[in-house]
Amino acid sequence: MNHPRALPDWNTLATLGDDELPLLDTALLIARDEYPDLDPAGYSAQVDTYAEALRPQLEGDVDLPARLTAINRYLFEEVGFAGNNLQYDDPRNSYLNQVVDRKLGIPISLAVIQIEVTRRLGMPLDGVSFPGHFLVRLPVDDGILVLDPFNKGRPVSAEELRERASPHLGGQPPDDQQLLQILAPATHRMILMRMLRNLKGLYLERGDWERVARSADRLLKLSPDTAEALRDRGLAYRELGYAKGAREDLARYLQLLPEADDVESVRSALIDLSGSPSRLN
Repeated sequence: MNHPRALPDWNTLATLGDDELPLLDTALLIARDEYPDLDPAGYSAQVDTYAEALRPQLEGDVDLPARLTAINRYLFEEVGFAGNNLQYDDPRNSYLNQVVDRKLGIPISLAVIQIEVTRRLGMPLDGVSFPGHFLVRLPVDDGILVLDPFNKGRPVSAEELRERASPHLGGQPPDDQQLLQILAPATHRMILMRMLRNLKGLYLERGDWERVARSADRLLKLSPDTAEALRDRGLAYRELGYAKGAREDLARYLQLLPEADDVESVRSALIDLSGSPSRLN
């Protein structure tokens, strides 16, 4: 029988250190916004079950890369987690309960499963907020091993990493120092904020303003002065008819980024809102 599991309180998360944020529980907290009846204890127990099934395979004198190979074989071949190539933009790929239920995800949600299982087995796996495609990393004797959770956890060479990063750096491949900076471990806050940004972007494309506002609001619970989240929540509030909230958010955005590229369009939106009655839709 599962005992009730209390998820974190959104209103306390900003006060926690970047890695004090509980990764799995906060990811489930994000999912609970969309799936209010989800059972947090059940999903946590499922991750525990994966780790316990693996533990006997990792006993004895097995080096880290071999241990990680066994973990990936289990997660991506036996259990069947996979990258959702056919419906990459399906929001369910970003909600951890759905990722566990459907065994489908995007790089960052699959990485969270991989990280949580691996850390339960005493291995220091970290996320990497790589441009375009989230990765994971493991320290080894001669450096770091970088893996791609979207592609069954396969290793990614330094050459391929440079090729992947190049389009995000003006077409120039990163040098060794730049690449190491890009491959720095992602904190839990960085991971969770990237998950929320992914969701916000999907809902922006769909014009789902209620969920845009929600995703932006959750970003601000994690990091209250995130300028782009203030802007997007303000624009969503405008679409939802909440003029007072829209004015406050957009004005704060301009305070934080007075030289932003979109400053004129945001000012224009503020002017349009200046005569709007304050009402909450």
